[in-house]
Amino acid sequence: MSRVLAVCGMPGSGKGEFAEIFIEADIPVRSMGDMVREEVNKRGLEITPGVFGVVAADLRREFGEDVLAVRLTAAVDALLETHPLVLIDGLRGTAEYDVFNSTWGERFQSVAILADKEMRFARMSARGRSEDGGTATFEARDEREKGWGLEDLIDSADVKIENNGDLVQFQNQIRTWLANLIQAS
Repeated sequence: MSRVLAVCGMPGSGKGEFAEIFIEADIPVRSMGDMVREEVNKRGLEITPGVFGVVAADLRREFGEDVLAVRLTAAVDALLETHPLVLIDGLRGTAEYDVFNSTWGERFQSVAILADKEMRFARMSARGRSEDGGTATFEARDEREKGWGLEDLIDSADVKIENNGDLVQFQNQIRTWLANLIQAS
């Protein structure tokens, strides 16, 4: 039976690192954040720390809170025809969860990556992505994503994984977890 996992977590928690382990294992990954980045490029907007959040909020306001999930389901369904497992990177809102859950039912599972606020800020400061910015941007991004229901998603996730250690430790933890998941399928 094919399955869909969606990973959520506060900004800087380690969702991208989690997804990299799936890519390394040749499991298809679709990033909701990449969808927003593509929209920013399509609109020809200047890349600044706040632009991604503004575009994500605009999309949700114009097309509904579930817009990214609705746009993504067909692509994931196509991947499920040839892959037993697909990961969605960047689940951020309860409306998105509802779309995924109603589309895939018991074949769908959410995973939350948990990391302390100080650790997340340090990681975001070090990674140098155009959307990261400083303390004010970090705080605004946290609040915006909480407003979409991210805290509820984290609290109710089917699987919760702590990520307050170093990168190698986290990568090894995810590799082991994924191997066990695949073996159990």
